[in-house]
Amino acid sequence: MTDTLRTGRPRGPDLQKDGFHHQARKRFGQNFLHDQNIIGRIIRAIAPQAGDHLVEIGPGQGALTRHLLQQCGHLDAVELDRDLAAYLQSTLGADPRFALHEGDVLKFDLRSLLPQDATARPRSLRVVGNLPYNISTPCMFHLLQSEQWIADMHFMLQLEVVQRLAAVPGDEHYGRLSLMMQYHCTVEHLFDVPGTAFVPQPKVCSAIVRLVPHARKPVQVLDVACLQDVVRIAFTQRRKTLKNSLRTLISEAALSALPIDISLRPENLSLADYALIADCITRSRQQSSLEADTATARQEESRVEN
Repeated sequence: MTDTLRTGRPRGPDLQKDGFHHQARKRFGQNFLHDQNIIGRIIRAIAPQAGDHLVEIGPGQGALTRHLLQQCGHLDAVELDRDLAAYLQSTLGADPRFALHEGDVLKFDLRSLLPQDATARPRSLRVVGNLPYNISTPCMFHLLQSEQWIADMHFMLQLEVVQRLAAVPGDEHYGRLSLMMQYHCTVEHLFDVPGTAFVPQPKVCSAIVRLVPHARKPVQVLDVACLQDVVRIAFTQRRKTLKNSLRTLISEAALSALPIDISLRPENLSLADYALIADCITRSRQQSSLEADTATARQEESRVEN
């Protein structure tokens, strides 16, 4: 999580106590958190313990990193900016509990941080990060490819994104992101962070969210990819009623047979409703595939007999 320390004397926004100077880079979406009250609230929300294995995405200049490192068992930091990576390595690299990984989090495999022998424990990683707005959604879903190893995630995100993550049916922010993230995780909007807490100051407010991967999914689906397709297509035409927005995926007759009001718009359906629709489509596709395979087999048998 990118951040800077506040001192009692005026100084440039990117100057550390030790004199390190770093200009925030727009292409990396860098905004440095300097508000000590907010830093304290984040640390208390994470509540790191002595045995925790933390993973920090974008540690920046390391002010939050130092607080986390004081309280956890081990901390792996993933930093894309090579100047910040060099600074962190020079100031924290001597601590045996700290390991720095320079690179793009979207290409980083969390499983590489686990023991290579049989001692790797499910739900053993705790992830923390101030995610750049332009990659926040792909980053979260990339990390969820390793969800079996993640205990929880605490992120600083754009407020609107957190509102979308936590939204419920009927809410103006409810949509694809709400449904698919809630399929994977329990979502808790912890608190908001004003733009004044950063330098440079972003034009939007931020918020802290806690994501806890489900030990057991709230709904069971036959094909997650089908669920994703249903949700995507439904919300591409969110002003249409369900029977009209999904007509390319499922017939009105099949949809009407489900215990769902097909006159509703997409934002009024629950995750369980979408799971019912997805499973209906999956079963229909499986049946069609079986029938096609049977027909092909019969044709082959007929050729052999002739």
